[in-house]
Amino acid sequence: MDIRQLLLLKIKGESNRSCSKILSIHRNTIDPYVRLLNACELSYTELLDFSDVDLLELFPISSNSDTDRYQQLSQYFPYFKKELLRPGATREVLWRNYLQKHPEGYRYTQFNQHLNTWFNQIKVSGKLEHKAGDKLYIDYTGKKLEIVDKQTGEVTPVEVFVGILPCSHYTYVEASLSQKREDFVQSINKCLSFYGGSPKAIVPDNLKSAVTKASKYEPILNKSLKSLGLHYSSVINPTRCYSPQDKALVEGAVKLVYQRIFYPIRDMIFFSLEDLNKQIQIELEKYNKSLMSKTETSRVKQFLDIEKHYLQALPPNEYQLKNYKKAKVQKMGYVSLWDDKTYYSVPYRYIGKQIEMQYDQTGVEIYYNSQRIASHKRCFKKGTYITVKEHMSSTHQFYSDWSPEYFEKQALKIGEETKKYVSALIEQQAYPETAYKQSLGIINLKKEYPQHRIELACRMAFNHDRYSYRTILRILKNNMDLELKNTEIQLTIPVHSNLRENFC
Repeated sequence: MDIRQLLLLKIKGESNRSCSKILSIHRNTIDPYVRLLNACELSYTELLDFSDVDLLELFPISSNSDTDRYQQLSQYFPYFKKELLRPGATREVLWRNYLQKHPEGYRYTQFNQHLNTWFNQIKVSGKLEHKAGDKLYIDYTGKKLEIVDKQTGEVTPVEVFVGILPCSHYTYVEASLSQKREDFVQSINKCLSFYGGSPKAIVPDNLKSAVTKASKYEPILNKSLKSLGLHYSSVINPTRCYSPQDKALVEGAVKLVYQRIFYPIRDMIFFSLEDLNKQIQIELEKYNKSLMSKTETSRVKQFLDIEKHYLQALPPNEYQLKNYKKAKVQKMGYVSLWDDKTYYSVPYRYIGKQIEMQYDQTGVEIYYNSQRIASHKRCFKKGTYITVKEHMSSTHQFYSDWSPEYFEKQALKIGEETKKYVSALIEQQAYPETAYKQSLGIINLKKEYPQHRIELACRMAFNHDRYSYRTILRILKNNMDLELKNTEIQLTIPVHSNLRENFC
């Protein structure tokens, strides 16, 4: 009856103090009852419709017989809390498992009410929003650490990167030279390597290294971070602008980093970033192994027990930062990467088109209308042309085959004298392409003259001081090779006066 009267008074809007006076019940008794009623997540009017038995079930201290049943359930509360952090776990599944072991246990409604009451008492309801392996929050601390140049004594402030898995609170910290894209991406690589896996989502702040255009509802990410997300199979989901509640957990972690890492090393001097990070890792290990007051367990234990096996496996190689540049395909069928002053071929049909180059330390990829049309290993030697033969037109492919060996092989098809002459011609010329063109001209003379005449012309011209295509052409045009042949025939006849006279 007292509970029903209390409900009626609360419906009228009476305060706990007023109810205490009206019912002549001490305030310390009224307050716990009101908290339990509020934990039911039902209105006071709905609770009035409960039967006396159901209404008494809301209060585990109401009878000795029910106390045992509540104590039986309450021993599972820490287990339920831990299980609900796992992806796919629901209250209904946990309740059915509980009921199999205790058929006389609470029905589903009372089960939820007692569970809500316990969660409210230990103030951990917010933690249920963070599923294991779901998110990784990352940010930089506002305060900086310092490294000192040994030679000059110059002090350089450095940034401090913080990552935290909200389910287990397992934290990663490292110092970097800046918040620039290169350092930011490298910090994320090291952070994921530290965890041994990647979450479903990475949640950065709206810093320039991550976001091209900030927005409260739909920020525009830069391509490098999008590419990083694809590499690790994670969604990049920046926090909303001017919404500190979105990153309250990482902000809290930053404050603890100040206390547990910044403060212990405040009097130490570091001469390199490597030395600073070694000391940070020592302090970080202590921090992650220390017990948290609310859960009475360490961050590393929670990570190993709850979260580690829900992270996605990392790819074999860490993400390489990509750069993006737009360029126009030259008439020769190449695009220039001006960072290295090198040239890379693309299929000749894209000559004159605007393309996008995506490159990192190992490779160069070329895209047209979001479709990859070429891929090369990156070359850092200035002035180098990197060519894939299939990219060239048939004419260009013909020219690309030019070499001393190529022309010597073609000249040998005419004869040994032609090969010797072409070899001497190529060796004589300072600029190879000039020699190649002249060699090609000599070889193509076979279309107009018999091969034996070309052989004679090359042998005849071999004694000249200067080798050239025009020399061979002039010999053939003026029939000088034929005169040489007649002379040779005469010289082969035996020297006998009578025969010579008859021959003449």
